[in-house]
Amino acid sequence: MLSFGAFLIIAAVLLVAYAAKALVRFDEVIALIIALYGVWTMILAGIRVKNPEKYGRGAYSTLVMGVLLTAFGGAWTLSIEGASIFITVALILVVIGILAVATALPSFRQKPEPEPLQEQQ
Repeated sequence: MLSFGAFLIIAAVLLVAYAAKALVRFDEVIALIIALYGVWTMILAGIRVKNPEKYGRGAYSTLVMGVLLTAFGGAWTLSIEGASIFITVALILVVIGILAVATALPSFRQKPEPEPLQEQQ
């Protein structure tokens, strides 16, 4: 319910900004909603670190989803602003690559070798 409320607040603020003709154009509203909801999802991951749910999604998984949403929304906004499609695709690929490396790093840590069993006399 908390995330749904955050989504509605983000959407309302951006629609008011569009209606006031202050900051955003209509074609940017959806892209910015996605990007800002990704930021909220990253904040939610920080909350989940301190209060994990027993059967819920983990904090790292929530953080990855937030980073991907923010990158997708940011790339979409860049393409609306006139950036080359190659730059927007490169942004998404770099973010996915960074997440892949960050996910793989813990598996490369050296695990302590078990001590050999000593024979009892």
